[in-house]
Amino acid sequence: MAVELYSEDFDPWALVARAERDIPAEARGAASVFVGRMRDFNEDDTVTGLFLEHYPGMTERELERIVAEAESRWPLLGCLVAHRVGDVRPGDALVLVATWSARRIAARDACSDILERLKHEAPFWKRERLADGSDRWVEKNTPGF
Repeated sequence: MAVELYSEDFDPWALVARAERDIPAEARGAASVFVGRMRDFNEDDTVTGLFLEHYPGMTERELERIVAEAESRWPLLGCLVAHRVGDVRPGDALVLVATWSARRIAARDACSDILERLKHEAPFWKRERLADGSDRWVEKNTPGF
């Protein structure tokens, strides 16, 4: 399991490749990867940036708890969660969740569960900068559909 926070843009695919090196190729039947990037719109407004606040230490512990629970629920060979904090620009990688298992359903379901739980349970607070120069706190996550 790896949980990593980044204050700068990161390359999610390089992180996935690095994590895969620690998992025997012959055991990896499936990988499920989700990469979320910052959009330049929300609630019908143009968004020019985002500031993600967190509690150092607490945020990592909460993400580790979420991943540990997924690892106890599904037969995972590996798991990686990477998340941005601080200033984020549209197009930047915001979140990466990657899971590996011998079976596709375990990898897929664990990845989805980790993502949804971190969106609702991890202590992150988002403040958007809008094109008109104002800013606002994001009160709720956007629907996952």
